[in-house]
Amino acid sequence: MDLERDAAPLRRRRGEELEQALLQAAWEQLLEGGYQGFTIDAVADRAQTSRSVIYRRWSDRDALLEATLSYGLNLGRVETPETGSLRGDMLAMMRTSNAARSAIAPLMSVFMGAYFADSGRTFADVRQRAFGERTGTSVDTILERAIARGEVDPARLTPRVRTVAADLFRHDLLMTAAPLPDDAIVAIVDEVFLPLVMVDRGASRDIP
Repeated sequence: MDLERDAAPLRRRRGEELEQALLQAAWEQLLEGGYQGFTIDAVADRAQTSRSVIYRRWSDRDALLEATLSYGLNLGRVETPETGSLRGDMLAMMRTSNAARSAIAPLMSVFMGAYFADSGRTFADVRQRAFGERTGTSVDTILERAIARGEVDPARLTPRVRTVAADLFRHDLLMTAAPLPDDAIVAIVDEVFLPLVMVDRGASRDIP
């Protein structure tokens, strides 16, 4: 059965709807078969379509893999919270992300080993190829709100400081292939992130 000819009993899928159905099938194949089981043939079989349908949209396995990673990892994206405080926003975002993305952590851990061995690429390369240069992240939005409230010193916001909480979260998630315990999330926010970015109230009181 071909998705383009017989995607549903009473209608045909085309355009964006068809592409999303193909990517969903490809994502499911990656989750179940891993990197080594991710082939054009396997995706076509799972999608109940022909190889030509896939090749009309993606030129080869790597192109399909990039599109699939972008699709699948974006399924775990969370809305930017707005609790009224920097600490509340960061904890809410990381807790939601922990619940949404921890299920794919084992996949990514195994995937990266095989992917690196085959291609020499790193997780940073995967993110770049899947998402491109991302701007206006949830953390950026949270920080801009905190600056407006007077909580954050913008002079402290180097590129590394801006991403340190997300980097630590991602590292722990990939290393353990399991959801982070809540005390680990609180420690990232309270012990690392907030001291780096917040306005030093004590310093302002010492000014004569």
